[in-house]
Amino acid sequence: MEEIKYNVLIVDDDKFLLDMYALKFNNLGHHAVAVFGPNEALEKLRNGESPDALILDIIMPVMDGLELLEIIRKENLAPQSTVIMLTNETDPAKIEKAKSLGSAGYIVKATMIPSEVVSEVIRILKENKK
Repeated sequence: MEEIKYNVLIVDDDKFLLDMYALKFNNLGHHAVAVFGPNEALEKLRNGESPDALILDIIMPVMDGLELLEIIRKENLAPQSTVIMLTNETDPAKIEKAKSLGSAGYIVKATMIPSEVVSEVIRILKENKK
């Protein structure tokens, strides 16, 4: 059976990580768009971008990933997207908040190498697209 290819939108404030994750997804044949920060992400989503996966960092200047997710939910942007938090934030309250906002996955960057992160995102997507 042919592997499903996903459209992925990655939101982070770390240019190096954005480029690296986008490259990892694209090298596997997926289509990854990396956006620098929440405002750029909102602009894309408000213009109709609706990825299979929305990967959000939590710790970002201006607006954190949870605030971004609240706006996405409030404005009903990309309702069919599977939201996955990819962050170094390990505060249980933040993890709970992400879940309460409908995040399907929570990956701590420091605990996985990039290829494992990509595999985990794909696993979560497959699980949620059934």
